[in-house]
Order: sequence, then C-alpha cells, then structure tokens
Amino acid sequence: MKKGIVFLIVFLMVISFPICGYAKGKEKIYLDSSWKYADHARITSGYAVMYKAKKNRKDIVIAVNAGHGTKGGSSVKTLCHPDGSAKVTGGTTAAGSVKAVAVSDGMAFRDGTAERDVTLRMARILKKKLLAEGYDVLMVRDGKDVQLDNVARTVICNNVADCHIALHWDSDGLSYDKGCFYASVPEKLKKMRPVASYWEEHDALGKSLIKGLRSQKIKINGTGATEIDLTQTSYSTIPSVDIELGNQCSDHSDRKLQKLADGLVQGINKYVKHHIHVAPLSSL
Repeated sequence: MKKGIVFLIVFLMVISFPICGYAKGKEKIYLDSSWKYADHARITSGYAVMYKAKKNRKDIVIAVNAGHGTKGGSSVKTLCHPDGSAKVTGGTTAAGSVKAVAVSDGMAFRDGTAERDVTLRMARILKKKLLAEGYDVLMVRDGKDVQLDNVARTVICNNVADCHIALHWDSDGLSYDKGCFYASVPEKLKKMRPVASYWEEHDALGKSLIKGLRSQKIKINGTGATEIDLTQTSYSTIPSVDIELGNQCSDHSDRKLQKLADGLVQGINKYVKHHIHVAPLSSL
C-alpha cells in the first residue's frame, strides 16, 4: 500500500513538472490576464524565462529586458499611458500621441548590426554575471523573438521581479558615441498614476546604474539622465529604468559588453544594498 502511495506521489510530481513550466532549471512566465494593466497589452502570446541562482541566492529577482525583438511589434499600437493621456516627450513616438508602437524594430549600428541582436547579447552576458552574484534573473526576452509587447513585458516584471532594467542603444543620428544615460521620468508625468508612486525609485535605480558604469570608466552622456516619456515607466509598479548604453556609433564588441555588464552589476549591487533588504538564502 505504501509503495503504491509513493508511486502515485512520484507520478503526480513528474506529470506536473512541465505544467509548472520548468525545464533544465528554467521557468516560463506567461502574462496573467488578471494582473493590473494586462488588459492594455496587445501582443501577449510569448513568455519570459526565470533563471535561479545556484549559489548564494539573495531571493531577489532582477528583470533584464533585451529591447526590441518582437516580430510584427511595429504594426501594433498600445496606449502610451494607462489613463489614455498623450505622450509628453518625443522619441520613437512623437509627443502628443496617445498610442505608441507596441515594440519598435530598433535601429542599426554603423556596421549594420541590428540593435535587437546587441541587446540580446548584452542581456545574456548580464544574466550570467547576475546569477554569479546570487540574483535570480527574469529574462524578458530569451531569444531572437518574443511575442510580448512593451506593456506585457512591463506587467510581467511588475508581478515577478524586484526591479526591471531594459537595455537599449540610442538612435540619435549622431556621428559619434555620446555615451550612456538612463531615461528619467519627465516632470509632467510625476503626478500621473502609477508613476507618482514610483518615479523616485525609478530615478534611484537609474542613478545607481550610472554610478556603476562610471566606476568602469564608461563614457556617460551629460548628467547620465535624460527625460523621456516611455511606455515602460508609465506602466511600472516596481523600480524600473531604460538604460541607453550608447548609440549607433558605440563599440558593441563582446569585450565592451562585458565591461558594460560589470558596470551594471556594480550599479545593481549598490541599488540593492540601499533599497532592497532581503536576507541571503542557502543554495537550493
């Protein structure tokens, strides 16, 4: 009788394993339609992937969002802001627009390399370093294409991660590398919900990332912050930032990406130390 019960338990564990979305230490995270703002997303069939640290786990989840990389994303639109108000700064979408492209295609570097390919390489390098530090990592895009628009990506991060970092390079049209900066919340949006409750946390995360990059002697553009009205931060309910790691003229060699990742990790460590207090976990 006991053997039968044990067999039944083992059998149930085996058949439930793939249902939970686990495979080789990875967990698929789909958008839950009940989550706040999920109904604002238009491209939702894809999934993010959770990786858990094997050693010195901190029980802190860093969402790493490799910008762009959603086929067909530029032909679909979502509301710029949850309340339907107009965009206050220009960018991929012009100021005054109520809707923005769901996911833009991104730019191309001077050598013809697509930005989406570089952001994915950057995300994978950063993921490896974060896991080594003991962080769990939510890879919002874990391959060349993910069918999640910018709203869906943000909502998943809101409900699964402790902070959300989107990786980009700026398409400014300049003929030189102007350096890194983060997209800070425009003054006009600081009273809009949910931004009003979180913009200071977004700013603290952005500043920490810039300090980390400076520590690696990475070139920083101006003060390191530029006001940009983004879908991402307009829907975020966790510390969230878009970090622009240069522009189309920037070096995007593996060596440079490794150095950028080291700076980002230092910035994340600095932010976590002062803003997220969680006792370390033993390895699972």
